[in-house]
Amino acid sequence: MTYETLDLKKPKESKDYEECSNFVVNSIESIMKDAMDSGHNKIIINTNLKLGIPMENVNKIAGPFVEAWAFEIFTESLEDGKNTYELINVEAGERLNMADVILQFKKTRKRSSSVTGHVDVKATSKDIPNSGKSPNITSFARIRSAYVQDPDYIFIVLSIKHSVSSTRDKKTKMMMGIMEVVDFNAYDLKYLSKSDISYNPALGTGQIQIRDIHYVTIETRTAWEFCQLLDKKFIASKKGYSQWLEYAEKNGWIK
Repeated sequence: MTYETLDLKKPKESKDYEECSNFVVNSIESIMKDAMDSGHNKIIINTNLKLGIPMENVNKIAGPFVEAWAFEIFTESLEDGKNTYELINVEAGERLNMADVILQFKKTRKRSSSVTGHVDVKATSKDIPNSGKSPNITSFARIRSAYVQDPDYIFIVLSIKHSVSSTRDKKTKMMMGIMEVVDFNAYDLKYLSKSDISYNPALGTGQIQIRDIHYVTIETRTAWEFCQLLDKKFIASKKGYSQWLEYAEKNGWIK
């Protein structure tokens, strides 16, 4: 039994998937851009450390702060009286959820009036070379199963670049760290080029990674084509076809 002879479930997305994906990406980028342009791109971190935040290790603590900032920006956008971005719901991803934030936008479609984007926030440092350059995105089995369960699943990677500086508060004499969002990029994981996606067999069923999150190329493809791409990268790893088949049978990828 080979991969080519298996009768696999072939997810088929809606005809307007690409339009919806672009809509979600553009909306997220608009929200981020407006936050930066309006000066809402700073995170203040107070500390009693005499030398302030240890800059050489700031990337280790940046992730949670940046994720919290992004969630706050999305929430504020939802509460905007003008509802500029057509946001109708913002939720924090539950623990172990693939997404950090789940956004629902109002959009007229053939069979629904909304579209949902699952956002994975990744923090990278402007000041530390290669910081967050090749992040783990999610586990192979989970993302592979997600498209079988929901062919219209929109998984957005939001890369946020930050810069950190320290200054002493003149009144309290305490060190104050300023984490400033300086750049961002958002894209649909399914549309990343073949060369941008890599598979790391470590940890559970393995991790899907982006080779260089700062420089990616977009290639439009279907959900089924993306599943095949993930399968080929897994099978080409040291885990091989036998392990892939075990996961396929366990997760219901075969008819």
